[in-house]
Amino acid sequence: MENGNIHAFELSVKQGLPTLIPPAEDTPKEQYFLSNLDQNIAVIVRTIYCFKSNDLGNERAVEVIKDALSKVLVHYYPLAGRLTISNEGKLAVNCAGEGAVFVEAEADCNIEDIGDNTKPDPVTLGKLVYDVPGAKNILEIPPLAAQVTKFRCGGFVLGLCMNHCMFDGIGAMEFVNSWGEVARGLPLKIPPFMDRTILKSRIPPKVEFQHDEFEEIEDISNTNELYKEEMLYKSFCFDPEKLEKLKFIAMEDGVLAKCTTFEVLSAFIWRARTQALRMKPEQKTKLLFAVDGRSRFVPPIPTGYFGNGIVLTNSLCSAGDLVENPLSYAVKLVQDSIQMTTDSYMRSAIDYFETTRLRPSLTATLLITTWSKLAFHTTDFGWGEPILSGPVSLPEKEVSLFLSHGKERKSINVLLGLPTPAMKTFEDLMKI
Repeated sequence: MENGNIHAFELSVKQGLPTLIPPAEDTPKEQYFLSNLDQNIAVIVRTIYCFKSNDLGNERAVEVIKDALSKVLVHYYPLAGRLTISNEGKLAVNCAGEGAVFVEAEADCNIEDIGDNTKPDPVTLGKLVYDVPGAKNILEIPPLAAQVTKFRCGGFVLGLCMNHCMFDGIGAMEFVNSWGEVARGLPLKIPPFMDRTILKSRIPPKVEFQHDEFEEIEDISNTNELYKEEMLYKSFCFDPEKLEKLKFIAMEDGVLAKCTTFEVLSAFIWRARTQALRMKPEQKTKLLFAVDGRSRFVPPIPTGYFGNGIVLTNSLCSAGDLVENPLSYAVKLVQDSIQMTTDSYMRSAIDYFETTRLRPSLTATLLITTWSKLAFHTTDFGWGEPILSGPVSLPEKEVSLFLSHGKERKSINVLLGLPTPAMKTFEDLMKI
């Protein structure tokens, strides 16, 4: 798992040639609009879904999944298109129905041999996802590539490579679950709502808030030097007991009336990472995370919205204030930034991008991505629910992932990478 370590297990996967899967029926030929909330996060997200063999074995898995993909693309036709730059200089999708990329592959082992894939492992798990060779930028990578890898035991893994500009976690989950419904011959429980122009910027744009999420922070602590060291990627499990303990610590000074699991855990991780990176007291540090705007917009975004309904919000303070104050201080900052995310704030963020075209800055920043509320584990193509599902790698060194874990999904796994010396300190701080 740790970069640089020699893997005891070397996964060997033989990939077939990629083919294109167009939609099963004619779909609109158009340039499809992507909103400003889509523009900000055009990164590739790689995920895997591991299915154990049932009576069907995996003989039909490729055929069933491929056939269902062509049918589900009729509803989600932009995923069969290609990214382009619009006349406004923004990302859009050319919908000509070329098709999603599909690859069939075989592994020379049993699915259990992969081991613990609850931690992202780009070396091993990366072989289960198809990456377009030689792509120089995201315009050369189709929005959706799927790989089905069959294992000796009769199990198989579906590996997906999807562009975040096509949807956020909720949208991606709805798409993958719809794909499973089509595979099982069922109607779509949540048909996609395709019109992203409901999140167009206002004319003229109105920036009514200070958007610190885009602020470029000066790295006076020289953390960039530290990041030249070897990176270690580790996962830390917070079970319900540990999460309760954190809430108790955050609330014992009486500053907070209540706090949620997300608020206390993100505050705790932000604080510990700041300490581990030995930021100078006067160094500004920022926490970025996504708030689901679906129910916060006025009117609320329609059910099944195909796109990004999330808005980045932020907390900003000096490293000294963050580390020297009790945990309640950091939790309060997180709470304030969630409360700040109103309809007018989100529309102001959309308009801010329209006028500046800036992307959020990640210097001296921790970006938390929460997958713990996403029901990817319910996806079923006819082989039952996946035994495991999750990301293959962390998209950026500043990113930490929260994943639900355990039988009842009550625990949270926190995944992040840090330079080796900082990780040692961070591990000590995790012992509460």
